[in-house]
Amino acid sequence: MKTVKLQFLLLFVGFVAKSQAPNAPLNDDYYHLIERYQISRGKLLNDFHTNVKPYNRRAIMGFVDSVLTDRTFPLNFVDFYNLEYLRQDSWEWSADKTPDSRKPLLRNFYKKPSDFYYIQNEYLDLHLSPVMDLSFGSEVNNTVGITTRGVELRGTIAKKLGFYSFIADNQAVFADYVGAYTNELLAIRPTIQSWNTPGETLNKKALTSLRGSDFFSGRGYITFNPIKQINIQFGHDRNFYGNGLRSMFLSDFSAPYLFLKMTAQLGKFNYTQLLCNTLNGQLDSNGDKVTEKKYMAVHNLSINLTDNLNVGVFEAEVFNRDVNSGFDLNYLNPIIFYRYVESYLGSGDNAMLGIDFKYNFLKHFSWYSQFMLDEFRTQSYFGEDGNWAKKYGFQTGLKYINAFGIRNLDLQAEYNVARPYTYSHKSGFTNYVHDNQPLAHPLGANFSETVFLARYQPFPKFTIYATVMNSQKGVDADGKNYGGNILKPYITRISENGNVIGQGASVKTNFIDVRASYMMRHNFFIDARFLVRKQDSPVKALNTNTTVASVGFRLNLAYRNQVF
Repeated sequence: MKTVKLQFLLLFVGFVAKSQAPNAPLNDDYYHLIERYQISRGKLLNDFHTNVKPYNRRAIMGFVDSVLTDRTFPLNFVDFYNLEYLRQDSWEWSADKTPDSRKPLLRNFYKKPSDFYYIQNEYLDLHLSPVMDLSFGSEVNNTVGITTRGVELRGTIAKKLGFYSFIADNQAVFADYVGAYTNELLAIRPTIQSWNTPGETLNKKALTSLRGSDFFSGRGYITFNPIKQINIQFGHDRNFYGNGLRSMFLSDFSAPYLFLKMTAQLGKFNYTQLLCNTLNGQLDSNGDKVTEKKYMAVHNLSINLTDNLNVGVFEAEVFNRDVNSGFDLNYLNPIIFYRYVESYLGSGDNAMLGIDFKYNFLKHFSWYSQFMLDEFRTQSYFGEDGNWAKKYGFQTGLKYINAFGIRNLDLQAEYNVARPYTYSHKSGFTNYVHDNQPLAHPLGANFSETVFLARYQPFPKFTIYATVMNSQKGVDADGKNYGGNILKPYITRISENGNVIGQGASVKTNFIDVRASYMMRHNFFIDARFLVRKQDSPVKALNTNTTVASVGFRLNLAYRNQVF
């Protein structure tokens, strides 16, 4: 009841607040454009920090406008095209007027290249666009593909309250390795009736195919600024902390969740408090009943120490209370360490603490890293060899912009590792899982991974993407808990000491995904994709070979990456 009252109070405040723009939806291709120009410019951003995603549209436009007026680094015709694309995508926040469409549809539609329909007056700024994804391909003797139809809506009311809404209906037949991931590596919803598509909520089996799924996507939130430096958002969506393809803190891999977020942007300081209502992650969850809820509270402080160096501190607490007590109000405190609160309460909540940094140099490189401790215990880390409680995740990576002097060739290498039992806890009410999907890395724990990415844009509308991933993970093949499946409680661990990364049945995965994308008009893409994936293990049932070739069309949607 107290939480409900708080939500109504925030809604009231929103109607007397200052104008606030919605966010640009999470999208690797889109966000990379923003980050590459920050690296090329040689100066970190203060209006928003790139390790806290998603980005605000108004802040994006402020950055793009500043890049266009900055002549301290060279831009070629492809760069100007990309910057104009970003301006058109959030044209209502641009300092300069953006061009109208040359040929609007029936005079009233697509008057701006980015919007199917818009209204702009003193009371309402509204942008409406259709959403579509249609792709078909083959995997050996099977057909794969997806059809998505939906709508995206964003805007502001009376220049005070921002809003965003996205809904889509989907039918899909994914490659076999996606089903193998959900059923074998993490045992996500292993039921006949339903299961989860990674990144989505509950699915239904498609009647036309035993391999198909039918699911509904939905996201939405309101946003406002009670004062200029503080932004508040309330809704249902994902969040991402980090500068890499993966995040060891909090990624956008899981399904969306209910959240309340406060962001304070104070020059070189960016501080966020994120309160989430997540769902219980249990192996025996059944799609035919209501899934029990749990909660997550997050603090993140990001500081630009210099023009090129950013450091940050992250902490998260996952907890559950009985039906009568609900959300624990102790975690509403925005300026206290959660570890202290946990000790004060005498609780058994799941506490995590992380540090990260990013260093940009030579206007070509960005080095980033994350280190996350899960329930730090001094004796476990330094006093015993391979103790099960020595739980951590680590990431390091390097981005190389305009590599080897080739304009618009961007490379990235990233290494991720997590020890056994990291992110797991006593039960599904406190593990780092939402709706049976990992909140951080897709592989859960007990793995090491190397990822290489290449992006080359030789012409304004044409881009080639390549992703190469190699990983080794220890899975449970004999009914014992080796620490890779974070849905399993760590109280069923195989041993107190001697635990090493990759223990259990070894699964080695080699993954190559090459995609060519051509943007016919604003946010309307034609994609051609070729994927090869090989999974080897001493357990023959886990050996798989996948080859997929597909073509498709996307409108106002991010490319669906399934790199695992």
